[in-house]
Amino acid sequence: MNRLLGLAKSSAREQLQKPSAPITPGVVQALPQPYQPGKVTAADVGVTDPGATLSFFVVGDVGGVKAPGPQNAVSMAMEQRQGEAGFVLILGDVVYFNGQEADYMDQFYEPYAKLQRPIIAFPGNHDGDPLPGDTSLAGFMANFCDKQPSVPSADPQLEYGRHTQTLPYCEWTLELEAVTIISVYSNVPSGGHLEPEQTTRLTQELGAASAGKPLILGLHPPPYSIDAHHGGSAKMGAALDQAFTDSGRVPDLILSGHVHDYQRFTRTIGTKAVPYIVSGNGGYHNLHQLATGASHGEQLAPGVVFEFGDA
Repeated sequence: MNRLLGLAKSSAREQLQKPSAPITPGVVQALPQPYQPGKVTAADVGVTDPGATLSFFVVGDVGGVKAPGPQNAVSMAMEQRQGEAGFVLILGDVVYFNGQEADYMDQFYEPYAKLQRPIIAFPGNHDGDPLPGDTSLAGFMANFCDKQPSVPSADPQLEYGRHTQTLPYCEWTLELEAVTIISVYSNVPSGGHLEPEQTTRLTQELGAASAGKPLILGLHPPPYSIDAHHGGSAKMGAALDQAFTDSGRVPDLILSGHVHDYQRFTRTIGTKAVPYIVSGNGGYHNLHQLATGASHGEQLAPGVVFEFGDA
């Protein structure tokens, strides 16, 4: 993959956390206004809360633009095992390349027509990167943040049997009996970007999360990655660490997409071993290989162990 893309080869240690390049003016997109993240329950989003034991699908970077085969393979695998999962969580980049509402038919409603499970999501960089004349996150907000379940404009005949979703905003907190899930939208720039109100909200949500049950945090760009293309985001890693410190709460699991492969790290924070999982091989066809020298079980930074990875 490095050679094909014309990229200089970097080692796994060099890719683990990379500093972001300066943000080009105009790349950061305005958040949908008003800024109103909210808490939701299972009933709010059509999920049946299973109680103390929970299983759900996690996929990221799913849009099947140009080559629908990989996305269909993933969706069919979920169909075959949907009895094991209560819902699907998409870790961003629902539709390539610019989050247009017109692309939801081919890249969202049709691939999941036979998957009879609710689907919730938070956006990735491609969902928020509009074409000239369009509005950032317009497609995402229309299909995932509707006021009530409606017939989607992309599927006016409801051919694929799925209504719009009713998340309160592109960032949300889902309260289930077994777990709390907090999502964060990291905008469009490489490495991600959070506005001050987003970091304040993240800190507040972490601090308010029930201490008596597990806590999952989801964002699109991974704080750690040893792929040969993107690498991990030092910027997002630092933002999360500051929120952990300020709130006094460390999540039990961090989920990310953006990198088109699967990776799992264990990071020790104090006395707590926290899994950091990259799950960005949910359907987009151009996968990312691991960087040179990636070795399962290797400690790549103080307290950070690379457990497993595969494109």
